[in-house]
Amino acid sequence: MTASGDLLVDAFGRIRETVHEVVDGLSPDELAVRLDDGANSIAWLVWHLTRIQDDHIAEAAGLDEVWIAQDWSARFELPFPRRATGYGHSP
Repeated sequence: MTASGDLLVDAFGRIRETVHEVVDGLSPDELAVRLDDGANSIAWLVWHLTRIQDDHIAEAAGLDEVWIAQDWSARFELPFPRRATGYGHSP
C-alpha cells in the first residue's frame, strides 16, 4: 500500500474506534440528545459520518455504496431519500 493509502486506512480506523468508544453504552434517549437547539442529534451525526464515508470511499474505489448495495436504507426506515447522506438536513 502507498503512504497515502496507509494514512487513509489509519485515519478511517481511528474514526471507527473513536465513534464506537463514544456511543458504546448510550441509551436511545442519549443518542437522541441535541447539545443545542440548532444541532443534530448524536445518532444523526454518526449516521451522517458513516454515510459520507460510505459514499466517498465507494466512489473512489469504483464500488457500490454499502448503504445501497446491502439495502441498509430499508433496514433503518429513515424518512430520507435512499441516497441521502445528510447534506442539507437541518435539526
